[in-house]
Amino acid sequence: QVQLVESGGGLVQAGDSLKLSCAFSGGTFSIYVMGWFRQTPGKEREFVARIGSGGRSIYADSVKGRFAVSRDNAKNTAYLQMNSLKPEDTAVYYCAATFRFATRVDEYQYWGQGTQVTVSS
Repeated sequence: QVQLVESGGGLVQAGDSLKLSCAFSGGTFSIYVMGWFRQTPGKEREFVARIGSGGRSIYADSVKGRFAVSRDNAKNTAYLQMNSLKPEDTAVYYCAATFRFATRVDEYQYWGQGTQVTVSS
């Protein structure tokens, strides 16, 4: 079975950077679209970024120019580089996998457990 494990979250100050990792196992990583989402208490999970099996990527407007998604198929790992972090970026960040080049939560088949990112003012 496909399993995803996020890592790299933490507590940082506004303006700092973090790089999240998503380790993939249980399938052929290179054929999957990988997505990143985030969620805060009382809010719906929202799309952040995605990268296709061929490296095509898109971003939510709120993170364009600050975040970058990438993948290393040799390491079965997806990444989310987060720069110029703002307090409003505080959330639990999740990686997800699907066969579709998708942005909706219900279009992703596999999910990690999440990693907390907290950005202080």
